[in-house]
Amino acid sequence: MEDIWLIVALSGLAVACCVGVMLTALRLPGTWLIVASGSLFAWWSQWQRITVTIILAAIAIAAVAEVVELFMSMFTARKAGASRRASWGGLIGGIVGMLILAVPVPIIGPIFGALLGCFAGATIAELSVKQDFVQGTKVGIFSAMGFALGAAAKVGFALVIAGLLISFALQSPDIP
Repeated sequence: MEDIWLIVALSGLAVACCVGVMLTALRLPGTWLIVASGSLFAWWSQWQRITVTIILAAIAIAAVAEVVELFMSMFTARKAGASRRASWGGLIGGIVGMLILAVPVPIIGPIFGALLGCFAGATIAELSVKQDFVQGTKVGIFSAMGFALGAAAKVGFALVIAGLLISFALQSPDIP
């Protein structure tokens, strides 16, 4: 009977990890769903398969993913010669755009909103500093590209976290 519950728990973890990766791709907190499901499985299995150390590592990876995603548009905008104001404009514009389009267009709205917001925020902020339309547009494009790169990197981090947790969950616990 215990084997059936183990199969159900492993299946639940696998499904939650897959859903978490998909949610991450949609700019939702999928990495944290993966960490939470891994923690729940670890607790259920009495920390024999997934240990506290593994959960802490998953939390650390998820935190790094958040930072990378958040600052990637700023980094790429700076590579295009953006001012500090334009870098922050892209970051803030991305967040605002994501929130504005999340309600009217629930699934893909946050993605397009963040892309448009990054572009618009960085472009407008750069134009307010340098008054150069070509440079402002270039900075906006680089900021939007950085957003896309950050989102892709976060999906990669989500896959790493899911793979880590599932691989440890599939191992037999050491029984003396």
